[in-house]
Amino acid sequence: MTQDIHPVLLCGGSGTRLWPLSRKSFPKQFARITGDDSLFQQAALRLSGPGFAAPTIVTGNDFRFIVTEQLAACEIAPRAVMIEPEARNTAPAVLAAALALAAEDPKALLLVAPTDHVIPDAAAFRAAVRAASARALAGDLVTFGIAPVRSEPGYGYLELAEGADSAGATPQPLARFVEKPDAARAADMLAAGRFLWNAGIFLFTAESLIAAFRAHAPEVLPPVEAAVAGAVRDLGFLRLAGDPWAAVPEISIDYAIMERAENLAVMPYGAGWSDLGGWDAVWQESEPDGAGNVISARSTAIDCTGTLLRSESDRMELVGIGLSDMIAIATGDAVLVAPRTEAQRVKEAVKALAARGAAQATEFPTDHRPWGWFESLAIGPRFQVKRIVVNPGAALSLQSHHHRSEHWIVVEGTAKVTVDDEVQLVSENQSVYIPLGAVHRLENPGKVPMVLIEVQTGSYLGEDDIIRYEDVYARGQGAKG
Repeated sequence: MTQDIHPVLLCGGSGTRLWPLSRKSFPKQFARITGDDSLFQQAALRLSGPGFAAPTIVTGNDFRFIVTEQLAACEIAPRAVMIEPEARNTAPAVLAAALALAAEDPKALLLVAPTDHVIPDAAAFRAAVRAASARALAGDLVTFGIAPVRSEPGYGYLELAEGADSAGATPQPLARFVEKPDAARAADMLAAGRFLWNAGIFLFTAESLIAAFRAHAPEVLPPVEAAVAGAVRDLGFLRLAGDPWAAVPEISIDYAIMERAENLAVMPYGAGWSDLGGWDAVWQESEPDGAGNVISARSTAIDCTGTLLRSESDRMELVGIGLSDMIAIATGDAVLVAPRTEAQRVKEAVKALAARGAAQATEFPTDHRPWGWFESLAIGPRFQVKRIVVNPGAALSLQSHHHRSEHWIVVEGTAKVTVDDEVQLVSENQSVYIPLGAVHRLENPGKVPMVLIEVQTGSYLGEDDIIRYEDVYARGQGAKG
């Protein structure tokens, strides 16, 4: 490989198929589902090291600080973190990254990858990327096809051209993309031996992709070009311009380009892959024990077979007795129980909860912020109790509230507290009162996380009751800014 590959990591999605662990406010790519790193971190690490340039990240506004925090935790510095004003599917996101990279090098080689997939053998995948790079540098659009291990109606497929090798070590000619089939058709395609799963991973040069948009999706190009040209720097992020972005068609890169282009090739890959499209896939990828069970640290199985038991709360013990082929997922505020064969119906549950107005449909009790996180411990008609964790050196905004007062009790570390004109250090087992309307700020001047308990009282306790006067994270007004 003669030049570095530029990873383009897409992490703006808000999938619900792994609810209650994955929700709109904290989707699955940022969760630790398999291993100690999040899926996003695994993707960034997999596409780093010799032969790879710093990654370009495309994400949404609400996830920007999660992205930078998780990258810092695995010691990866991004080339750019591009912020979409709103989600417009994959085609505009990929094109924006290509345009930004093409401004520096039109022949830059881009590897576009979702960040919510599992690829256990990172070395084998990097080898496949290297094997495909010459074809991409020659001007082709290379997609990666996964050797199917079962009949799977939940995936899109790639049909190889006549004479292509489904286990080839170099890119193969591609006949066509195939939409998600029904069960019978999926079984026929598996038996035929010339179909691969569509992984949604692509390799091409920036100029090749831009030329493909010009030829096959010209309506997408001008507004994305304008959004990139009008992008502004904001605390190290690159914010795409909102007005032109609003005119961008919402379309996937498959529909916009891949199903129309002729200069296509597919790189077969058979060393293991999953898009973790449901809890049944998590069970399968988590290496069930001899009884077919996958059991988390805070779960207990008694006379169970083929069952996934997973507790995500350190205050929740999950016990299954006599279960067969079931999934049970417990978080601090929600529990999912279903047969493994019904795992794909989780979206129905989220839709039903949303229709009832249940916060659990989209929001976590744990809320991640650029300075740390907080969780609600108790809520009443006129009070709320939170645990707040502030990272070393971090600070909340200088702010006030219209409808609530607050009482802070430090339980770990030391807080630097500003209340109007008074600044004081509050140590462990000490407390401070924040009157309604007082201008205040909380900071952690120490080198370890600071933990406090906040007791709010007032007529309205919503997160949008906040006026920011200063903020090191430039979030503006609103619940999260």
